[in-house]
Amino acid sequence: MRPSPPWWSALPRPQWSKLEPVPQNQAWFEVYRVTEGVFAIYEPRHFEEVISYLILGDRQAVLLDTGMGIGDMKRLAGELTPMDIIVLNSHTHFDHVGGNYQFDTIYAMDTPFSRDRSKGTPPDEARAYVGEGQFWKAPPEDFSPEAYQIRPFTITHVICDGDTMDLGGRTLEILHTPGHAPDEISVMDRTNRLLFTADTFYPAHMYTHFPESDFDTYVETARRLAGLADKVDWLLPAHNYTPVDAEYLKKMYAAFQTIREGGGEYETLDEGIRKYTFDGFYLIVKGKG
Repeated sequence: MRPSPPWWSALPRPQWSKLEPVPQNQAWFEVYRVTEGVFAIYEPRHFEEVISYLILGDRQAVLLDTGMGIGDMKRLAGELTPMDIIVLNSHTHFDHVGGNYQFDTIYAMDTPFSRDRSKGTPPDEARAYVGEGQFWKAPPEDFSPEAYQIRPFTITHVICDGDTMDLGGRTLEILHTPGHAPDEISVMDRTNRLLFTADTFYPAHMYTHFPESDFDTYVETARRLAGLADKVDWLLPAHNYTPVDAEYLKKMYAAFQTIREGGGEYETLDEGIRKYTFDGFYLIVKGKG
């Protein structure tokens, strides 16, 4: 389900010009310094426009997601920091775990969904993610859409709501924020007033209709995050661009409430799915309203 006009008509997104670009050696990626010790790793050539984050402390580095698995994420991370990398998965949808197989240490939620996704996605299923219309610019020369797969990976450390990660001079707090996916997390850096929202909020089409999604659970997650809006300044989402003003947490919750109460402007898509339009984002909902 893609927006019309074609998604690439919005590219390059002007919001990225506000950030400092960081040189690296792969055309597939663009890297930007969001703030001290936080790098956004953007994959703009694919429809997903996924953003992973490298978060540095004084003694430890966390890679929040590993992207599509089309570029060499491990090599890129090694260019940005000499520290060993802990991968922290925001959730286990394909576009966030594609490079997981390259890393030895992977933190993630332990749910039936994440255990199933850790088995990988074979080429006969995964090639749909890289078919016609998915790319704005060419992928790397050695990339084969027919051979594309999400390779299996091992979750080495289970995380839970409320867990903290001390990176040395920076502490990350894990918030379980299900709704889009059952194993979805957001990551809070209270000291620096940052909230990494992954796919729980981003400024585009937010999907609540997948088989693994749950609208009512998403509402409760939105309520929880709206209560944190005054404790952070910036949201760092996992798609399109970053950062986004924290006021969007309140707007997201208000949007969910509007739909739950039967309001909101929408258009009906295939199979009864509704696309609700709000200020700066959309909610894709099945059988609600």
